Amino acid sequence: MYILYIFFNLLSLISPKSSGVCNQINNSFAPGEKIHYNIYYNVIGLYVNAGKAEFSTQASIWNGADAFIFTATGNSNTKYDWIFKVRDKYESIVDAKSMLPYQFTRQINEGGFHKNESILFNQKDKTATSSSETYKTADCTHDVISAVYAARNINYSNVQMNDKIFLSFFLDKELYPSYFKYLGRDVITTRYGKFKAIKIAPLLVKGTVFEGGEKMTIWVTDDENHIPVRIETPIIVGSIKVDMVGYENLRHPLTSLIGLVREE
Repeated sequence: MYILYIFFNLLSLISPKSSGVCNQINNSFAPGEKIHYNIYYNVIGLYVNAGKAEFSTQASIWNGADAFIFTATGNSNTKYDWIFKVRDKYESIVDAKSMLPYQFTRQINEGGFHKNESILFNQKDKTATSSSETYKTADCTHDVISAVYAARNINYSNVQMNDKIFLSFFLDKELYPSYFKYLGRDVITTRYGKFKAIKIAPLLVKGTVFEGGEKMTIWVTDDENHIPVRIETPIIVGSIKVDMVGYENLRHPLTSLIGLVREE
């Protein structure tokens, strides 16, 4: 369903602090990590399981330098494929030291619409190049997937309530300056379990799906992994909820987990 497209776009707005982001040290994840999500859509007071997404990480080499490959896939629930079939794959190859992208690719199959895209980033020259054109970017420009992983390395102990944390990302021929607001610590119960969490609100751009502003809320684990475990947002028609439902090969113990949810 169309909800998968929305999910990838909303995660792109998680933004790390601009100061020092070009020289971030990765302390939150390791190669081999996989995070699994269920995506729910609510339009009449009942949440429907609309699809699934997975984020995975592996080690690589890019022009002789250590790199990470981040892969995000999304698939609509097969029983809703007749309404809006989604089979998406996004991939970002980043420098292992700076966490900034070398290359971003995506293969989109959404309701009969197909698109294959590849973007090469030159952080020194501040450009992003497609197969047909070169675009100007800015210092420390991310793609939508590398931004998610960069955000996980924020040191939240240095962030104050209502601080705005900034980043620029490039998508669809445009450079988007964005931020999220830090809303403090919280406890959240998801489909997986009960977590101690860090609560943030990203800035959304008004469009055909989102109303804009800071109406989305994201909870990430209050431990060294900083995994997004719950995302909630209203949209023009209905609302979305995304829950982490499984993981593999975390770098750190999931110490934020208070207890598992028992299935009835």
